[in-house]
Amino acid sequence: MKTMIITLLLSASLLAQQKLTLTVEQAVQTGLENSKSLKASQYKVVAAEAKSSETDALGLPSVKLNAAYTKLSTVDPFTLNFPAFGTVQADNKTVLFNTVAAQLGDNITNNYTLRATVQQPLFTGSKISSAGEIAEYSYEATKQDFSKDRADLIYNIKSAYWNVLRAMEFRNVVDENVAQIKAHAEDAANMLKQGLVTTNDVLKVQVQLSDALVRQIDARNNVLLATYALNNTLGLPLSTEIVIASTFQPASLAPQEIDALVKKAVENRPEILGMNARLKASESNLSMARSGWYPQIYLVGNYNYLRPNQRIFPTKDEFKGTWDVSISMTYDLWNWNTTGSQSTQAEAQLSQAEQGLSQLKDGITLEVTQSYLAVNQAKERTAVAKQGVEQAEENYRVTNERYKKGLNVNSDLLDSEVALLTAKLNYTQSLVDYELAVARLSKAIGE
Repeated sequence: MKTMIITLLLSASLLAQQKLTLTVEQAVQTGLENSKSLKASQYKVVAAEAKSSETDALGLPSVKLNAAYTKLSTVDPFTLNFPAFGTVQADNKTVLFNTVAAQLGDNITNNYTLRATVQQPLFTGSKISSAGEIAEYSYEATKQDFSKDRADLIYNIKSAYWNVLRAMEFRNVVDENVAQIKAHAEDAANMLKQGLVTTNDVLKVQVQLSDALVRQIDARNNVLLATYALNNTLGLPLSTEIVIASTFQPASLAPQEIDALVKKAVENRPEILGMNARLKASESNLSMARSGWYPQIYLVGNYNYLRPNQRIFPTKDEFKGTWDVSISMTYDLWNWNTTGSQSTQAEAQLSQAEQGLSQLKDGITLEVTQSYLAVNQAKERTAVAKQGVEQAEENYRVTNERYKKGLNVNSDLLDSEVALLTAKLNYTQSLVDYELAVARLSKAIGE
């Protein structure tokens, strides 16, 4: 028994920890912090920045150190014979000679190499500078891709958040409708006893109550599904209980001019900014392709610390240092028009980027216009739906009072209940549509 109590207490504690109260702004912040896809997009930015730094280093001097050891086979030493005349005493004999052999250098079989090389590009036909520009513009485009992913995530979070609130409001409306029909059913049962209504009238109310109860089950299940979807978008455990702290703000957006919104979108949308960066990268890619028409000139310096050092004569088995400086040039005299083909490809890619930018601007203009019209439409629908709720409530009140007095038939009250339910659901839907339309417009103009 004691163990069961402890288990229940722990379970209650865990459930309490999984309850979270969030405004829509807090939900957005939570989702941004927990999003794995956004973190992956951010790592792409880090990689692009590193690539840009790597490319910038191509135009700077490079220093390389090379060390090697070589074991050589033994060979006969190199000798020179010099003419000479004279005699020499050997073994009590006099020997006449007319040449002298001289060995030049040692027979060294162990070779050690230590070389430091400095290389500086002098002229590459803008190949290196263009590569740096391509990497820099690609980095800028990747940052804009991250901004787009962030904007998409923010919209998805808001959409999921308002869907939860819509599901909760639908559930409340359905619960209220169920309570009304239950009260109606009790009144009908009492009136049946008094002979004021028929059994068929009572059955009609019970049928409508059954429909309402089914709707109630669906509404409660929809709340769970919407909450799970929100938790998934926020990167939270699916079992987390979300308490919605924000409320609908009907017609809260100030009126704006469509032309100003389109201009703002063209200036701020990350897709436009990213495409502009890719267009500049295509221009730099064309310059890099055309660099193949020019020679590549480098300044190269070496310091050699060798044992033996072949530049020092005669060779000795000891370390000696020497240096050299040179200017090297390479130029493709004939490469079967590879450079021309690469230039043509780069020109086509540049034209493709230009057309893509133009097409993107057209698409964004259409998106902003549609979002703007959707906001205005939702605003008008909200006002009409609100008026419809007021009328349906008054109609239900009057019909219910007249029904209790026997001045209205049972079907009139049933119709008024359905009309009130429909009006409230329409009003809730219009509020959600307005919030989503505002979120879409905010995303469309790059806010």
